[in-house]
Amino acid sequence: MSQKLVIVLVALFVLLIGVMGGGLFMMWSKLSALEETVKPEESTADGDVTDTDGQATQQDAIGPLYSLDTFIVNLTDADNTCNRFLRTTMDLELKGEGPDLTQTMDTRLPQIRDSILMTLPSKSVKDLQSTEGKFALRNDLIGQLNALLKEELITNIYFKEFVIQ
Repeated sequence: MSQKLVIVLVALFVLLIGVMGGGLFMMWSKLSALEETVKPEESTADGDVTDTDGQATQQDAIGPLYSLDTFIVNLTDADNTCNRFLRTTMDLELKGEGPDLTQTMDTRLPQIRDSILMTLPSKSVKDLQSTEGKFALRNDLIGQLNALLKEELITNIYFKEFVIQ
């Protein structure tokens, strides 16, 4: 090998090591800065959350949950080339407690299921593929169900299963 080729190879090797070292240094500095801004929280036995400074904050408590059966619906398709289906199972988080609340939900269950079954097929695959679309569906369902119940009993909807095929 000629001496020029050896010098060029050594220079490329030194340059490569320098670039790798610089990249590792940048990643290390970003990660250490991220660790300083994010303070981990520790949970205590009484349900409070304690941050690293030792200050306790009240954790949001989840209300009673009302489980619904699985829904399987056709989704709208703009080009009508194939049938697409949505299979979803959800829990409704309720505001308040007591047997009256569960009894109210049991008596209104056919109306609740009907409202959900009328809403889900009106959505397209494109609407539901993104996280924002799922949040919009959740908010839409909460609004419709609370209007149906004539009071704001449902505070959140938790999807236990959400499959588009």
